[in-house]
Amino acid sequence: MVKRLIILVVIFLTACSAPKKCCSQTFGVEDVKKMLKFSTFYAAVNGGTSLSDVDVFSVDNGLSTQTISTPYDYNFTIGLRKIARFGYENKAQTFYDGTESNYSDAATVGKVKGVEYLFEVDYKRQEGVDYMDQHHFIRFSSDDGCQDEVCINFFALKLEYLEDGFADIKYFEASERYRQRKSKNLSWNVGLTHRLAEPYGYNALDEWILSNGNIHYTYLALQEGYTADVYSNEYYSPDGELVATSAEVWEAVVIPTVLSDYTARKRNESKKTIQHSLVVGFDYYKYSKKTWLHAWGSLMPYHYDDGSEFSYHNYVDGQWYDYSGGLIYGIKVNKQLGYFVEGKYNKYWNREWYDFKLGMNYVIF
Repeated sequence: MVKRLIILVVIFLTACSAPKKCCSQTFGVEDVKKMLKFSTFYAAVNGGTSLSDVDVFSVDNGLSTQTISTPYDYNFTIGLRKIARFGYENKAQTFYDGTESNYSDAATVGKVKGVEYLFEVDYKRQEGVDYMDQHHFIRFSSDDGCQDEVCINFFALKLEYLEDGFADIKYFEASERYRQRKSKNLSWNVGLTHRLAEPYGYNALDEWILSNGNIHYTYLALQEGYTADVYSNEYYSPDGELVATSAEVWEAVVIPTVLSDYTARKRNESKKTIQHSLVVGFDYYKYSKKTWLHAWGSLMPYHYDDGSEFSYHNYVDGQWYDYSGGLIYGIKVNKQLGYFVEGKYNKYWNREWYDFKLGMNYVIF
């Protein structure tokens, strides 16, 4: 069902985005060129010093020193984007270097009608931790130009895939919304979203919890291939390596690793679940050279329960609220002074990720 939905939406976006062509016509080379026109392909590498070296001292068998070094930070980015800039965005930007934070990319509706897209992959190392971020989306905004509040072709579609290593969130989302124009600047929207993700809320350790609240960690470790000789205080890893020579080290050092590896493996083995939700939201955009305000928000108040084993309803005892939003505000008080605040916030399945910035500029002359 999900694959069919994706195929149908992609075909619709690509075949019907050109207003002078019939949707039944073949999508050929010229259409591809038109879709890629004014898009930007970019690739960049950024790097820098990470945490400084740390000396760890030990007094076992005399004084000894161990130096812990953290490798340099880096960020390799590759992407393709075609997104119209809003009035407040820097139109004189020379290059994309992969470190940009374009909050408006998260908006439900784009600056212009038609198709916009972003495909970006980031390979990063930060403070010694390697991870990969991905953000891909195709956004389609339609507006038939009528002045009435209710217009037949006034809607928005969006396909999005997000993987955020720091926030530990990864999902695919498709949404289709009907929009009602309240004024020139404000519109409301209502529709459906379909999210494909791992079963958030599932805890692989629940089956190992004893009636007293403790966890049967030794038996779990034995099942994972570890060997424990409690009489000689020798504990071995699955590959035969001696990992602990005391119960204290076994419990404090080895067991946390066993639990971490086990939960990560069980999460990777679990099947993806699809969540169908009702969504309501708004978009507001007003711009002038002296002040601008761009805000958007989405709320998912109801989620369909399919009764499956890993449905998130099982972990929250019913319905819950998922929501996201963004705000970009700036004002130029005079030729010298200006203020700005920008940010976005997301909360899905009780997982939060957000970023923001605010400040002032004062030009001295």
